[in-house]
Amino acid sequence: MMNRAFFIKKMSKPMKNISPITLFLLIFCVGANAQQSKFNDEFLQQVAELRDAALTDGLAYDITESLTTEVGARLAGSPQDAKAVAWAQAKFKELGFDRITTEAAPLKRWTRGQETAEIISPYQHKLTITALGRTNPTPDEGINGEVVHFATLADLQAADKSEVAGKITFISERMERHKDGSGYGKAVGARGLTAQVTAEKGGIAAIIRSIGTDNNRTPHTGAASYDEDTPSVPAGALSNPDADLLVNVLKRKQPVTVKLTLTSHWDGDYTSQNVIGDMLGSEKPEEYIVIGCHLDSWDLGTGAIDDASGCGITMAAAKLIKDKLGPLKRTIRVILWANEEYGLSGAIAYHDAHKDELRQHILGGESDFGAGEIYALGTRVAESAMPTIDIMMTLLKPLGIEFAGNNGSSGADLIPMRRAGMAVFGLKQDGTDYFDYHHTANDTLDKVDPKALAQNVAAWIVVTALAAQADHDFGFGLTDKTE
Repeated sequence: MMNRAFFIKKMSKPMKNISPITLFLLIFCVGANAQQSKFNDEFLQQVAELRDAALTDGLAYDITESLTTEVGARLAGSPQDAKAVAWAQAKFKELGFDRITTEAAPLKRWTRGQETAEIISPYQHKLTITALGRTNPTPDEGINGEVVHFATLADLQAADKSEVAGKITFISERMERHKDGSGYGKAVGARGLTAQVTAEKGGIAAIIRSIGTDNNRTPHTGAASYDEDTPSVPAGALSNPDADLLVNVLKRKQPVTVKLTLTSHWDGDYTSQNVIGDMLGSEKPEEYIVIGCHLDSWDLGTGAIDDASGCGITMAAAKLIKDKLGPLKRTIRVILWANEEYGLSGAIAYHDAHKDELRQHILGGESDFGAGEIYALGTRVAESAMPTIDIMMTLLKPLGIEFAGNNGSSGADLIPMRRAGMAVFGLKQDGTDYFDYHHTANDTLDKVDPKALAQNVAAWIVVTALAAQADHDFGFGLTDKTE
């Protein structure tokens, strides 16, 4: 009897033309699990064919190009935010979604201002800097201060207040490059907490090395932690080369004085919108497979990899499923979330609006890690749903995708629903170079590879289609293993 490993080897290339023997192998190897999940053989063949067709389909790239060109940067609360919402409604309509709705996402608006930095002494240098989101402004004329250097956030946290009082803190820790982006979690605490720790110790401002893996003179923005009741100071991120320069100046063991002008500030209340497109289910339209992206972006680039590409991937996947497979049993809900970048405002608003119907949210995943090829699927589902995950993996294997286990997580916008118990999945993208561009002026369309984007769509089709067609749920009330 042929085993599953033999089948996977036979399926190592996309099935552009399915031979009878290949189809037999597909049915043979997943048959038992398919019967348990009640997928018929014709449906599995159609999913495999659509997966392969998606590899040469350009719809996701076209959507990504449209958002980055027709809207561009779309910081939450800005005029571009409203343009993005209108774009999303029009695009869902153009793609033929059955139902298009918006839901209010209130937020406190943060507006970028002037941002300059320079070393005044002992040597004069202009530095490239960007303000960190949600931080307070300097006076319009800027502030001058002596720099006190710490290698890590932990070193600053351990420092005596006398070392920091009246000074500008600087953290020089460099982010590590990893395929799975794990270096980000190790380094991003400096972005989140330095301004607050500096304030608590009497400092006047904070600067950090950008949380990024590049050597370009393009600083990386991003949100700092904020609480109305917690003191903070103006804070910015230097590009990696400028952080290196400041480190070299500090090595001379002379006092170093820097002038900062960072006038970004809070700017009142604003209401953005989640934009939701539904491909309605034929048998269980009130049950949802939730996929999507965040619609907002930082304002330095055009938000191509963060996260226009995720919008293109998930909108295209839903569109192709409807066109080629017809309505499936459950509704495929594509959510374009508001203000992920500095508040998760859309995610919180959606959870609050739907908290009484969360059990109808059967499975969720978000595309929010750029446009690199997918190399693994991770899940967090009930054990009873694992036979369907096995079928997904059989169909994902030809795309070069492995299983990363059932201890997975999800995109940031699904955090509130994941914590409430919704089952989730994550299609893991190659992020080797993602943090070269993340939150910078270099987050532009030229960083998106159409071929890799199409591979993403193929993978999202497999997972989304099988989840929407399954007769069982994927578990609810699961313990969040990731937190």
